[in-house]
Amino acid sequence: MTERRSAVTRAEEIRARIAEDIVRGHLSPGSPLEEIELARAFNVSRTPVREAIRQLEAEGFATARPRRGAVVATIAPDRLHEMFEVMAELEALCAGYCARAMTLEQGRGLEAVLAEGATAVAAGEVLAYSAVNERFHDLIYGGSGNQFLADLALSVRRRCAPFRRAQFYSLGRLQRSHEEHSGIVAAILRGDAAAAAAAMRAHIGTVEKTAERMTYSGSDPADAIGAW
Repeated sequence: MTERRSAVTRAEEIRARIAEDIVRGHLSPGSPLEEIELARAFNVSRTPVREAIRQLEAEGFATARPRRGAVVATIAPDRLHEMFEVMAELEALCAGYCARAMTLEQGRGLEAVLAEGATAVAAGEVLAYSAVNERFHDLIYGGSGNQFLADLALSVRRRCAPFRRAQFYSLGRLQRSHEEHSGIVAAILRGDAAAAAAAMRAHIGTVEKTAERMTYSGSDPADAIGAW
């Protein structure tokens, strides 16, 4: 039983590492995920690697090819839009709920994270801002007061993560993202649910446009697999 738990844990660690490489663009769409090479790189047997790849396929990070192994997934433009369309509505719902349910302490936490974001923007620290951005949205999920909604939003965000992070490398995007966050926070803190939802929906819409431009610039969208 202990060995089984250890194998599962190692598979999760490998999955997280590979997913992070995909998110940061270290592994390009179509790159093969070779079990033997990955097992050697992580100094493990092929069993946890195989499980990690299975998890990546389930999450949409990888695409299985019969008898040829898995490759890093590519998403078709219409599929990307569908994902962000759902993401925008879920996050808008969270922001609207937040404006009605967030406690004073939670509001102060949101302001503190917003200030951290400003610091990261001023320093031009993309990775630091990306981490702050995740905490910002986590606080809004939690502040909604609806755990089921928070869990659902987090699940969909995990699918969108590679594209949400990539957008921050677009020129001027850090500053604009922070400004969008500021508008969302202002609406939440004054208790304006409709404005908070609208600001969040617009924010995610901008994220989608930026991510789409970066993902498909210089490539042929028709080549996308669309297996997410």
